[in-house]
Amino acid sequence: MHALLYRAFREAARNKRGTRDESLFEMNLFENLEILFAEIMNGTYKPGRGIAFVIKDPVIREVFAAPFRDRIAHHFLYLLVVEWWDKRLSFDAYSCRVGKGTLFGIYRLRDMIRKCSRNYTRKVYIAKFDIQGYFMSLPRRGLYERVMWGLDQQFPRGGPKYDLLKFLWHEIIFDDPTVGVQKRGGRNKWRRLPRTKSLFYQPIGRGIVIGNLSSQLLSNIYLDPFDRFMKFELGFKYYGRYVDDFYVVVTEEQLPYLKECVKIIEMKLLEMGLILHPRKRSIQDMNKGVAFLGAVIYPRRIVPSRRLRNNFYKALQTYEMGYGDEETIISYMGLMKHYNSKKIMARIFDQVGLEFEF
Repeated sequence: MHALLYRAFREAARNKRGTRDESLFEMNLFENLEILFAEIMNGTYKPGRGIAFVIKDPVIREVFAAPFRDRIAHHFLYLLVVEWWDKRLSFDAYSCRVGKGTLFGIYRLRDMIRKCSRNYTRKVYIAKFDIQGYFMSLPRRGLYERVMWGLDQQFPRGGPKYDLLKFLWHEIIFDDPTVGVQKRGGRNKWRRLPRTKSLFYQPIGRGIVIGNLSSQLLSNIYLDPFDRFMKFELGFKYYGRYVDDFYVVVTEEQLPYLKECVKIIEMKLLEMGLILHPRKRSIQDMNKGVAFLGAVIYPRRIVPSRRLRNNFYKALQTYEMGYGDEETIISYMGLMKHYNSKKIMARIFDQVGLEFEF
């Protein structure tokens, strides 16, 4: 257990090296880890109070930054349960899973379109849906019942690990991050934030922090029954999901059935305490291209989305003016090279007066 907690520290410290919170913890690393370990083992651990601020990336949203020691606790919990859950989650849930992610999700949708269309020889449609305010509306009691179902399966005889995980899940899920948090940033920023996107305005018992590692795992755990409902009860073979965005690929003959199922899907989500977004839903002919996870997928080619191209242009422009950094440019190019984007990148480079080499 000590070794696992140290591994959790190393995972939590990634991309946090040099921050004040991380540096203070690492100054007395082993003593602080021992204290945290004792609190977790004897059931006295309580999540600390973090800070909250508003960013625009690219849309305005609320961020809760947990104290560093809580990040370690999240990673510790994650390491103890993720392998068991990952084997049981739907193959076509792509977010925050080893070996998957955005690029995997894009390629998977491309392959589904190709298979459903019999190598593009028949017309197919892609329906996209979104769950409204997903993280903000998640019912904490429902989350806890779901993870407890998993613990009962993982440890049918109970035991020390079962008790430890039951305690940690309870403390993390039912912690209200808005109580005692330090709000940073000007009042104007907070005023511009819609209440539907803020934990401060959710009903009691609703909502979890978006960025925590435990929250990312919970988002997949809670929607796994829905994934199975879509595939096995409604019979949509070509279905996939990334966090709260999901899609279905159907033939022209199956399209009327899909439209009939929308109400059924809405009712299923309502049973889970969730709402199918009334506006963020579409049905697209494959030949017109379908936008998904920063790419637009056409038959036989994938191109960067308009937003990705605009962000790349702005990053290049900033770099040319002497304010940006080369790593950001390399990161964008590394992403875009996976798509059919050579001509697009050359055009963007030309727009800012830079020479493109690929």
